[in-house]
Amino acid sequence: MISNAQIVATIGPATKEKEMIKQLAEHQMDVVRLNFSWGTYEEHAQYIKNIREVSKELNKRIPIIQDLSGPRVQGKGEHHFENGAIEVITSKDLADLKFGLSEGVDYVAMSFVGGAEDILELRAKMENFGKVVPIIAKIERKIALDNIDEIIKVTNAIMIARGDLGNEIPLEQIPFVEKEIIEKCKLAGKPVIVATQMMYSMIDSLIPTRAEMTDIVYAIMSGADAVMLSEESASGKHPLEVVEMMEKEIVESEKHLKDFKVNSL
Repeated sequence: MISNAQIVATIGPATKEKEMIKQLAEHQMDVVRLNFSWGTYEEHAQYIKNIREVSKELNKRIPIIQDLSGPRVQGKGEHHFENGAIEVITSKDLADLKFGLSEGVDYVAMSFVGGAEDILELRAKMENFGKVVPIIAKIERKIALDNIDEIIKVTNAIMIARGDLGNEIPLEQIPFVEKEIIEKCKLAGKPVIVATQMMYSMIDSLIPTRAEMTDIVYAIMSGADAVMLSEESASGKHPLEVVEMMEKEIVESEKHLKDFKVNSL
């Protein structure tokens, strides 16, 4: 059985080969995310080439999301928002954006969105490059929560990026913020993705925790249009198994939903 809600899988060192991407797509990977906080243009170009070839071979549309870094401070595999950053769109983002648009990405995810004006500015930058694609606003700052209604109005989709968001608000508030944003997106008819640590234990383990399975159910039952894998599929030991397990849980969740409408990417 195939789910209605979509699975977004991040492609990285563990899933870079064309055959692996094909297997992921055959096991209901619906959308691909490329994280431009890591990797070279040469690597990302090869990912895109492999994804497009698989899409053609399977006769399956596989949208590609280019996830821009934003003003991010990195170290020892972790990252966080650069406090005091004035511009949300960095010079690196502009170079990456130019590359991504030239390679034909389908969506651009904007990190550390603060308000509607950030989305409008990114769209203007795209116009300068001669190509405009849909924008996914990543909600990961307290100020974005304060401006969520205005952001939803001007963006094409929303990603609830719970990792960085958990650095800005108390962790115990995350589930309630998630539910509220999903409800607002459903009313607006905008796709909403729930992201970060959904199957985190499966970076190493073949079996997810019961809490992770419940997390997926909560997201789907709340109305999420897509759920996302980050390190689990990009660098984890069991990328195929994690996609298979996520698909099973989405399908099971949807059995308990009535009149479930998905705003697909």
